[in-house]
Amino acid sequence: MNSAVKLAKDTIDKHLSVGKLPEKENWPKDLLGKSAGCFVSIHTKDSDELRGCIGTILPVSKNLASEIISNAVEATRDLRFPPLEKDEITNLNISVDILSEPEPIPTEKSLDPKKYGVIVKSADGRTGLLLPDLEGVDDVMYQVAIARQKAGIAPEEPIFLYRFTVERFEEE
Repeated sequence: MNSAVKLAKDTIDKHLSVGKLPEKENWPKDLLGKSAGCFVSIHTKDSDELRGCIGTILPVSKNLASEIISNAVEATRDLRFPPLEKDEITNLNISVDILSEPEPIPTEKSLDPKKYGVIVKSADGRTGLLLPDLEGVDDVMYQVAIARQKAGIAPEEPIFLYRFTVERFEEE
């Protein structure tokens, strides 16, 4: 199992079962020297239902291990869903997306929803993000529309666009 996914899974297991976090000496060494934004997504194994997805566009922690731990804990209490319970642990699939630094783009023509995630930003700072390569999101305009909706940006409002790539790691 990839070290990022293992850390996210261990974090979620410990957090839900005993209310603690992985000991610092057990953090994967390969994640300590890196810094990046990341998203931790939690799906159910039996129905592939999304149960939580929280992340950061740019790093806010001192290293990728800290970033993953923080986002994993927050994903267990994603406000869009009922909080995860201890008895759900065995029915969870965890994935971690490590983001490249976002780059500004002039138009939607620079997007490909299979390859790039999108960030939309309004003049007043409202920001929405959609990860790349999501099931059912095959069209650039749909990808941008979802990101706008997440940010509360109306279709007629002008936006700034950014794209990014991800390294996606999933449980095997």
